Amino acid sequence: MENHVYDHDKYIFHIDVNSAFLSWSALKALSEDPDSVDLRTIPSAVGGDVKTRHGIITAKSIPAKKYGIVTGEPVVKALEKCPSLVLVKSDFTTYRFYSHKFIDVLKRYSPLIEQVSIDEAYVDVSGMHSMYHHLETPDCPFPICLAAKIKDEIRDTLGFTVNVGISSNKLLAKMASDFQKPDRIHTLFPEEIREKMWPLDIGDLYGCGKATAGRLQSIGIRTIGEAAAADLQMLTSILGDNIGSYIYAAANGIGSSEVSDSYEDAKSYSNETTLRSDLTSDSYDKDIIPVLKYLCGSVSRRLIADRVFGRTVTVSVKTGNFKRHSAQMQLESSINDEQHLLKYSKELSDKLLLGDNGLFMRGEVIRLVGVGVTKLDDGSYQQLSLFDQGLSAPNESTDINTGSPDRERQKKLDDMTEKLRLEFGKDIIKKGSSL
Repeated sequence: MENHVYDHDKYIFHIDVNSAFLSWSALKALSEDPDSVDLRTIPSAVGGDVKTRHGIITAKSIPAKKYGIVTGEPVVKALEKCPSLVLVKSDFTTYRFYSHKFIDVLKRYSPLIEQVSIDEAYVDVSGMHSMYHHLETPDCPFPICLAAKIKDEIRDTLGFTVNVGISSNKLLAKMASDFQKPDRIHTLFPEEIREKMWPLDIGDLYGCGKATAGRLQSIGIRTIGEAAAADLQMLTSILGDNIGSYIYAAANGIGSSEVSDSYEDAKSYSNETTLRSDLTSDSYDKDIIPVLKYLCGSVSRRLIADRVFGRTVTVSVKTGNFKRHSAQMQLESSINDEQHLLKYSKELSDKLLLGDNGLFMRGEVIRLVGVGVTKLDDGSYQQLSLFDQGLSAPNESTDINTGSPDRERQKKLDDMTEKLRLEFGKDIIKKGSSL
């Protein structure tokens, strides 16, 4: 890192554990058998059922990355790339143990820690120059010297490495921590955006998903710098007001600098809203989808941020007499995306309110709606299915590891669907029931 003296009012670190699940699994294995091979030094991955080799990859070692193995791909495909790949199953008890150790180290350096997932956190070190002045050297000024101190302590005392991104807001700090890995420190202050961020592919912009990147690339916006220079009105006309405005602001390095010190390991994810006016059988068809879409979007974003999935979806409502009612469904495949969560929530809502013994049939009106996800996992048992045909009855357990005979066909349909949506927009494909 080149020598530089930084002069900003805010200094925010984004600290991200390198290959967290794989690293923590490796540490557990070494603690149980010090003579065993370090999983981080060989092609290895966390994901799926180790015996049946079903499911998806949720974490990988650096040697596995050299074989082209990527997070989110089916285990069977990863094994085709690297037949000697060592698979280990996920272990959330171990992950939480090391996560708490990780956060404990951070708390020794700043009182303001915002843990945003099990393996990453923002640390606000603004105004602490005088406290850590003794760490500075001519080659390592504040705040880099403090970042180095934290990074090295985690590596030397806990046994795993982290990346530290440094900036004056959270967006840029997050972007910086994703630069070259592992065990690195990177800065991305506003004056460095032009050189370090704008040349990057638009898909590298934090918060820009594959579909959004595809839409932007289709109109000639291929880099973050080109998005930053684009006309805001044009972006919102193509992507919608919320996404268009976000892409424009993020590409120009605009983000929040507020670090909140609230975080709790979740055993469930949910959100609910009190309706402006009571939901009735007459207004249901028109009003329920916007409500569910808002709730599912909120829950999905939190699941994705924490890199967890869930297999039980619950819809709850509160009637005009303030009594709460709910219905739930256990899925064969764990989910965390808004589209599937919305689909299942609508099915549950229809059953709860419109069924033969539904609340509307009893003359009730609805004043509050909630959506929740439980039975959390890391996505190892997520099935890649286009049509999600296999839903179990509510509360009925299902063995998801048997797989589907049509899995390969459905995978091809997934790929085709994604290509069509990238080319022609997300609404190009609809299910027959919606036409």
